[in-house]
Amino acid sequence: MTSDAVSAPTSAAGPEVLRYTAFATEPTGGNPAGVVLDASGLSDERMLAIAAELGYSESAFLVPGAAEGAYTVRYFSPLAEVPFCGHATVASAVALAERHGPGAYVFVTRAGEVPIEVEKDADGVLRATLTSVEPHVEEIGEADVAEVLALLGWSADELDASLPPRVAFAGARHLVLAAATRDRLARLDYDFDGLAAFMTARDLLTLQLVWRESEHVFHVRDPFPVGGVVEDPATGAAAAAFGAYLRELAAVAAPAVLTLHQGEDLGRPGVLRVELREEDRRVRVSGAAVVIAG
Repeated sequence: MTSDAVSAPTSAAGPEVLRYTAFATEPTGGNPAGVVLDASGLSDERMLAIAAELGYSESAFLVPGAAEGAYTVRYFSPLAEVPFCGHATVASAVALAERHGPGAYVFVTRAGEVPIEVEKDADGVLRATLTSVEPHVEEIGEADVAEVLALLGWSADELDASLPPRVAFAGARHLVLAAATRDRLARLDYDFDGLAAFMTARDLLTLQLVWRESEHVFHVRDPFPVGGVVEDPATGAAAAAFGAYLRELAAVAAPAVLTLHQGEDLGRPGVLRVELREEDRRVRVSGAAVVIAG
């Protein structure tokens, strides 16, 4: 299939850089990502430079594998390589499906092997579902919680006691903090350098700040200072980790489908679908992706 993807300017010898936004059906929503469908021969320095030039929270660089539908994938923020990125995975899978058709793909990432299924819905929208690597959840000390709350400008009594702080992993590490009110979640003004140092010392990719609207509906925000970005508009890796967190704490009973609303406070609304299955601890995250202009 011929793609309408917009490419970033490159030299004649440079790679084709595509621009998509994931977890949205409109170019003005979701989380933008750069996508290079064939990064064969690109150095680490060149991939980082492309990601920095784009300025998106992450960009994905794919190298086709020997098996059909298999790709080695690396992800770069403007500052550094990250082990896994959900929104760039969804964007890349949709870009591949536009060219080769919907179906099954496999991304081999630094975090492990990530199967992806791309389907076209009744409205003709391509939606990708990624299956996370094996997740885990760990406790975090009271002193660390007090420190991160101070960096955020939050107080302990503004937290939802039914969803205690935890570090969750489903490809990358995220600290989950639950706000007691939507208003607390909406007011985000934090110490950028201080939080970046705190997260780097604990190998955290983002904070997953959440507010529970109902049993299966959540609003989320993700500060990402370690990537050089104040806030990530839609975070698939954190959504997968959050699904694992909810299962681990028995805050949601599997099987379940969760809806995460993200990006509203940034003016880039996106929707992430998170599925928990009884027979599989891995978490599935689904979303659409569309081309955006350069």
